[in-house]
Amino acid sequence: MTMHMCGPALSLNGKKKGKIKFRNAAEAQRARELDSSWKELLKRQGVEAEDRKRKRAMAAEPLVYSLSAPPGRASSNAHIKSLGQDNGVAVLAPAKVYTGNDILGITVIHKSCLQPVFSKQAAVDAAHMRR
Repeated sequence: MTMHMCGPALSLNGKKKGKIKFRNAAEAQRARELDSSWKELLKRQGVEAEDRKRKRAMAAEPLVYSLSAPPGRASSNAHIKSLGQDNGVAVLAPAKVYTGNDILGITVIHKSCLQPVFSKQAAVDAAHMRR
């Protein structure tokens, strides 16, 4: 699927706000008046949107990255011992191998659904089952 077939949700540069459309000229005029009165109110209060954003961004503390050890870690435990023979390593369990004493065979229930058969009655039931 190419990008021209996808919606704006999959876009890399986000949704672009288009021009605001109004039903009629009266609504457009009212929206312009409200917007200008809001900006005047912000100026009267001494807070403009752009200045507020700029001050907020400049007041934030810059991030400082360092590749040193964390402050709580001392140099005495710089080397952490790995698991060794003296810590009690477990012995490998023996491999589980089926001896073939309990199973009678394998039935095909439907297409490639293979089921083990443990009794003669289960084999008869599988043979008579309607598919």
